[in-house]
Amino acid sequence: MPNTAPKEDIAANRDRILSDIASAADHPVELIAVSKVQPDERLQAALDAGHLVFGENKVQEAQAHWAARRGIEGLKLHLIGPLQSNKSEDAVALFDVIQTIDRKKIVRTISEAAEKLDRFPDLFIQVNTGEEAQKSGVMPDDVEDLVAYTRETYPGKLVGLMCIPPVDEPAAPHFALLKKMADGLGLESVSMGMSADYELGVQLGATHVRVGSAFFGERQPA
Repeated sequence: MPNTAPKEDIAANRDRILSDIASAADHPVELIAVSKVQPDERLQAALDAGHLVFGENKVQEAQAHWAARRGIEGLKLHLIGPLQSNKSEDAVALFDVIQTIDRKKIVRTISEAAEKLDRFPDLFIQVNTGEEAQKSGVMPDDVEDLVAYTRETYPGKLVGLMCIPPVDEPAAPHFALLKKMADGLGLESVSMGMSADYELGVQLGATHVRVGSAFFGERQPA
């Protein structure tokens, strides 16, 4: 049998995920299609299906994907991968939301870039809920201090917290912890849940889910 066209696959995947979210949620949830490493035809298929919210891990790859498309009305880009301080100005120029703030130096460089460019992306602080040595994110005990610093320093808006639970642990306790922290700090948004667990994330209060393979399908080998 012939393969289904990517456009049809992606449109069907999107509809299914949005239906899942609607069934699990009693609050608004933004579906972020994780477009890192996706070929151009899949990005276009997602746009053709009416999707306008995308997440990228690397600034340079995101520039290649989206610089020529930045004028699309309603397009919203999230940075969901670690940010190096020397890429702060490029990130502020391209992204509408930066989800991976995890240290004061990044807050400072993002703030300086935002003032320079007169562009103020919304920020999330990434929390290392599993306290994993090799993973980005601020440790849970240090979240309150970083939130206070960001609110004092950044001229735009800090909107929420983000986490990526350890792959070898149940996600629910990490999601519950992140939601509790956000509520306690008066932050309205919680970014948690990916392809394997976005419904659980939504059930536990996620306002944003970051979905890659379930949206685009498994990446094809080069």
